Order: sequence, then C-alpha cells, then structure tokens
Amino acid sequence: MQRILVTGGAGYIGSHVVKLLMQDGYEVAVIDDLSSGHRSALRDARFYEGNMGDSGFTTEVVREFKPDAVMHFAAFIQVGESVQEPIKYYKNNTANTLNLLDVLVANNINKFIFSSTAAVYGIPDVVPVTESTPLAPINPYGMSKRFVEQILMDLAHASDFRYTALRYFNVAGADPDGELGQNYEESTHLITRALKTAKGEFESLGIYGTDYDTPDGTGVRDYIHVNDLGSAHIVALKYLLEGGDTDIFNLGYGSGFSVREVIDVASKVTGVDFPVHETGRREGDPPMLVADSSKIQKRLGWKPRYDDLEFIVQTAWDWEKKL
Repeated sequence: MQRILVTGGAGYIGSHVVKLLMQDGYEVAVIDDLSSGHRSALRDARFYEGNMGDSGFTTEVVREFKPDAVMHFAAFIQVGESVQEPIKYYKNNTANTLNLLDVLVANNINKFIFSSTAAVYGIPDVVPVTESTPLAPINPYGMSKRFVEQILMDLAHASDFRYTALRYFNVAGADPDGELGQNYEESTHLITRALKTAKGEFESLGIYGTDYDTPDGTGVRDYIHVNDLGSAHIVALKYLLEGGDTDIFNLGYGSGFSVREVIDVASKVTGVDFPVHETGRREGDPPMLVADSSKIQKRLGWKPRYDDLEFIVQTAWDWEKKL
C-alpha cells in the first residue's frame, strides 16, 4: 500500500482529497496546524498536528511515516488579506514550503503534488488561459505561489525531484455524500458567502466591482467542484508514482460565470432573494479568469464529473444547511 502525506489535509480541499485517497486504497497521513482546518474532517487518516515551519516536527513526521509522495495544500488563500499582510503569506506559503522541501530532499522523498493557483497568471491578455500563459501575479498570494513554482522548477532541474503543479481557479461545492464541505469561520468565497447571506448570517452580500470589462461589469471566474479538483490531484499523483515527469496543469471547466450569475443561481437554489450591495473593486482582483484545462484531460485522462454550476451550488447549500 502506497503512503501519501497530505499537508493541510484538515482544510476544505485537503479533506476532500484525503477522503478520495482513502477510497482509492492509499495509506494517508495528514499534517495540519488546524489554523483553519478541522480534525473532525479527517476520519481515519493518521494525523500529525503541527506547522511546517518547524523543521524538527516535519522531519519527525517524514521519518516516521515514510511517504511515497507528498501532496501540499497547506497555504493561506485570501487575496485581500495577502495585500494587507504580505509577510504572513510569504512566510507561510513560500518559506514554510521551502522548509518542507528541504526536509523531503534530505529524506529522499522526491515526488510532490503542489496545489498552486490561477492567481500566478495575474491579469492574462488572453482568456481562457493555458499553461504557457505568462506568469504575472498581481497580489502577494499569487506571488507566494509563483515563488514556490520557481523553487520546484529549479529543484527538479538540479536533481531527481519530480512534481506536478496544479493551477486552479475558484473551488466550490461540497462532497456529494454530505460528509464534507467548506467550514471556514470567515469565508471569502463568493458561493459560500451568498449561501450564508441566504441563511441570514450576513445582512447583505457585497459585489466588489461592477465596472470590469466583462458582459455585466462584474468579475468572471471558472468555478470547479471540489471533488473534480480532488480527482485531478489523484490523477496527477498516479502519474508521478508511475514514473511521470515533472509537469504543470490547469484545472477548470473552461467556462466562466460572473458574480451576478452566481448570485442568480444561489437565489434559485436556496429560494431566497437575499439582499446584495455594490461596492468598489478589491485590490488584487483580476476581471476575468477562465481555465483551458485541455492539457490534463488529454495527457492524464482527467474527466470532470460535476461541470454544472447549479449542482455545485446545490451541494454547497446541502452542506451549509447542516452547519
């Protein structure tokens, strides 16, 4: 049985991936400091509570568990916060990842799945974006991930270290089985905030920017269901475990929805015409991000199952009602 170490495995995306890994028969261990994750999301996975900034802790985990590969999800992800607190993001997302890589190399662990982001593209000239689109992050969050990609590229060039970096767009929805979902105290995700507004937890949902060069003036994003995202990570893992070379892949559905379109679907699913208010743009937000994910579909055979915004919102709503 192959052993997979998952960092950030108690978080939203990580916990869904852990469930899928265990269903596929892998032995899984999780590192998480529970700053935003939840121990209850991990079911029977082996759990190590701690922070990757602690080299001694990380070394102890790696030597005890002896993983065949590592999947790295532990990161701060809020674009707006990264603009206000850049050091926090560079320390956790970049420096702590460098620390993890140092430990892995020292212990001859050379297969790595990196959870990257479409934020590395900044404001692309052409949409949908491909993996060859120039990288030009416009916020510290995107730059913190861009730095890690560069470190990985240099490491792979210098050694037998192999990785796949998965650049994805807006992740949404919840486990269709109803066992897992997004459970952040202060979520900035549009769909989750819309549903919480429908529940009455927020007085109104903010639309940040209505003057973008998009069909209705609001930002457009490619939303991908969290289980499709998880299945792509496992496809990438199998590719590496079977001897595949270093590579980079976009993840998304290739179609975008505006903020107003998402609000309309959330209102339809919940049956609540919840209040919204318009405000100015958030610093660091590009007007449009849509993925061309044909590369991973052709090269690795990834096939998304849940390319339906209403289904995505429905699974998120089913989960939200349980909280």
